[in-house]
Amino acid sequence: MRRSDDPLLTVPEVLTVLNGISRRTFYRWRELGKAPVCIQYPNDELRVRRSDLEVWLDSLREAS
Repeated sequence: MRRSDDPLLTVPEVLTVLNGISRRTFYRWRELGKAPVCIQYPNDELRVRRSDLEVWLDSLREAS
């Protein structure tokens, strides 16, 4: 996927994709190193590339 076709999601958008987990849970996962890769802007806002979120979700799949 080209970068121009790979949207940057805000934290609220990521929380929606994750079925509405709490903001605190997301930041706790970041503290523990268990969250998807984030981009941190100079103003401390976070963004997550859609493709990084999908890769992270795929990594959570359990083997059957």
